[in-house]
Amino acid sequence: MAPPPAATAGPNPDHPLMKLLKMSDVMVAFLVLGIIMMLIIPLPPWFLDMLLVLNIAGSIITILISITISEPLQFAVFPTLLLVATLFRLALDVSATRMILLYGWMKDPVTKDPIGAGHLIPAFGRVVVGGNLIVGFIMFIILILIQIMVITNGAERIAQVAARFTLDAMPGKQMAIDADLHSGLLDAEQAKLKRRNIEREADFYGSMDGAGKFVKGDAMAAIVIMVVNVVGGILIGILYHHMSAFDALNTFAILSIGNGLITTLPAFLMSTSMGMVVSRAASDSNLGSDMAQQITAQPEALKMASGAMFLLGGLGLAGLFAFPPAPFFVLGGAMFYAQRVLTTKTEVVQEVAEVQAQEQKKQEAKKPESVVQLMQVDPISLEVGRGLLGLVDPNQGAKLLERVTSIRRHIALEMGIVVPGVRFRDNLQLKPNAYVIKIKDIEVAQGEVQVNQFLAIGPEEKLKNLRGTKTVDPTYGMPGVWISPEQRGDAERLGCMIFDPVSVVATQLTEVVRAHANDLLGRQEVQALIDTIKKTHPAVVKEVIPDALSLGEVQKVLQNLVKERVSIRDLVSILETMADNVHMTKDPEMLTEFVRVSLSRTICKEYMNNEGTINVITLDPQIEQTIQQAIHRSETGSFLNLDPNMGQEILQAIAAQVQTLQERGLQPVLLTSPPVRPALRKLVERSFPNLVLLSWNEIAPKVNVNSVAMVTM
Repeated sequence: MAPPPAATAGPNPDHPLMKLLKMSDVMVAFLVLGIIMMLIIPLPPWFLDMLLVLNIAGSIITILISITISEPLQFAVFPTLLLVATLFRLALDVSATRMILLYGWMKDPVTKDPIGAGHLIPAFGRVVVGGNLIVGFIMFIILILIQIMVITNGAERIAQVAARFTLDAMPGKQMAIDADLHSGLLDAEQAKLKRRNIEREADFYGSMDGAGKFVKGDAMAAIVIMVVNVVGGILIGILYHHMSAFDALNTFAILSIGNGLITTLPAFLMSTSMGMVVSRAASDSNLGSDMAQQITAQPEALKMASGAMFLLGGLGLAGLFAFPPAPFFVLGGAMFYAQRVLTTKTEVVQEVAEVQAQEQKKQEAKKPESVVQLMQVDPISLEVGRGLLGLVDPNQGAKLLERVTSIRRHIALEMGIVVPGVRFRDNLQLKPNAYVIKIKDIEVAQGEVQVNQFLAIGPEEKLKNLRGTKTVDPTYGMPGVWISPEQRGDAERLGCMIFDPVSVVATQLTEVVRAHANDLLGRQEVQALIDTIKKTHPAVVKEVIPDALSLGEVQKVLQNLVKERVSIRDLVSILETMADNVHMTKDPEMLTEFVRVSLSRTICKEYMNNEGTINVITLDPQIEQTIQQAIHRSETGSFLNLDPNMGQEILQAIAAQVQTLQERGLQPVLLTSPPVRPALRKLVERSFPNLVLLSWNEIAPKVNVNSVAMVTM
């Protein structure tokens, strides 16, 4: 007996249908040409019936796709599809009009039913009209008015507003993508994909705005075609086929109404699909799942609604109002039952979660504690309140743990250091939604986030339009508002940057790691980097360590570099520069300056604009001379012996120029002479820890320098 065929993961590519789908471009081209030919060549009745059924089936498929998608871009071809479908319906109207006017007078000799326009059009007309022509006309007019005045106008307005707000929000979204890329939350490919999606979204809503005009024009054309069919049919019946006026009206009116309704119904479904597509906000699931989850998430609303139904039924039962009580009681009972089921389910889930948490605490309490483990100091730790445990608990998704991996990868590529693992702890002394970041058990940053909400950051005049809790971004100090997920679309249209709680914590953690990279770069971490380089460049390592410098001296140089956010990823060049200059000095400060000169291209790349220019602040030569005269060197290194009042005046002068550049949107970069740079760095690092200090020797070839201000006393 032969074994059963193996299950395949997808459709068989050799199937004739799959081969046909590969030729979709050719099929679409023939479809458009066929639609154009329908306007010229008469169709046989049976073929027209098939095309009318195909029109109905296509509209049903379209509205079902509109229901099942989770975001509009999943159906980005809809505007073009809407145009093709409109053209197809108009071609069907023209073909049906030709057939009605030419052969509509023909009747079955037994049943006296019209047979010249196929079977579907007269059958549809008889079913809808029901023997009353006035009812048929009214039904047709009502459907057309609903399509034009309600659905099409509403969908067109939504598309217009969405297109405008999408274009307005594009700069903010681009900034958010750049921020995520810079913080390591996204890689280059993911950022490129997100930017492409933003562009596609703007193009989509713009196309939908124009597509609404086709739908409205199609509805107006249906009215004109129906009037032409009725009037023209009556004239042809009376003048050419000698029919009585009543017989001609009855015959051609039924056919015209049938044709109008059988083409208007698919147009009605397509208009509804258009409204559903453009009104869908970003979601993780389809329309049905969203409605079920969000409506049943509020069982108290069902409870109050059931009370209202019982009240109305009671009023009808008491005879105060002429309400039939039975429907109100039945619906009220169904709502009350649903509310009880949902409430019971929520209580059971909460009880199970509480029992599991208590069992876990008991198991942890039974574990023997190790005093040695308590004495260990974690390089990086993050303590969270009880409301944020879901972000770090593996049983609840632990989304923040996944972000830490991205942060470590990004820092390694950006700065060339390996970030140690982050220890997560719960701290019941904190506020429920608060967290604290510690470096070697010393608190260096803190913040507070709202779970299941989003942080909107933007100008205060735009944030006033959002409902939520006002706050300040913990990383950059920018004003923000915590908003509900339902307001996310409104915030994006206002041009605000949107961040979820995990992104807020991850961004601040990334900045903390950058700011304290020198504290995290210990001897053990340096030795790990040296061991990696030693596998590919053993001669370079041997010349420096331990023949010329100790591991600690190399560590000091690397710490000096990362302290000013200079990447040490090119460790080979750094070691070679140290080997070239170690015969002149072993002072880590001086060796750091030599290394910075060798890394001039890497340093300048971070601060120059697209034109290859660095905008800098220069020092008054008198200030440089004052600082240089105050530098004293000893065997343990150099230090700055500057009068405190003079130092304060210099800092105030630097602060004024730094503030001026920041107000102009430029990054402050202070350019000075090579001998002064190390001493000036020590002077300003407390007041301006993020101020970039460059020396003239660190300006790479072909890099232009533009002095935008000068620090003067």
